[in-house]
Amino acid sequence: MRMLHTMIRVGNLENSIQFYTEVMGMKLLRQKDYPDGKFTLAFVGYGDESENTVIELTYNWDTDSYDPGNGFGHMAVEVDDVYKAAEAVRERGGKIIREAGPMNAGTTIIAFVEDPDGYQIELIGKKH
Repeated sequence: MRMLHTMIRVGNLENSIQFYTEVMGMKLLRQKDYPDGKFTLAFVGYGDESENTVIELTYNWDTDSYDPGNGFGHMAVEVDDVYKAAEAVRERGGKIIREAGPMNAGTTIIAFVEDPDGYQIELIGKKH
């Protein structure tokens, strides 16, 4: 078994694809409209789905926003240097909601980014 994807609902598919590709550096892997169901699925990630876990962006044509709720925590992305990654996200127009630095009660370097729909993405420094 292996993890395939995490699905999140988005209010504006174009904004979300732009964020995940241009700000977070992922690739749009595939996208398909489902007219009978009035939704579109777009899959983004850092590599081919055959070997990587990806994010499924679900856009329901009749819904322009969602409340992420209080049950969902965050997604996490490993980076070589959290300080540099957070600055690169900021320079590309991303919103940093927790500056890079050691985690609470620990030494792992982390930062948090927020996507256009309010979902949080944790940047975690690679363990060397």
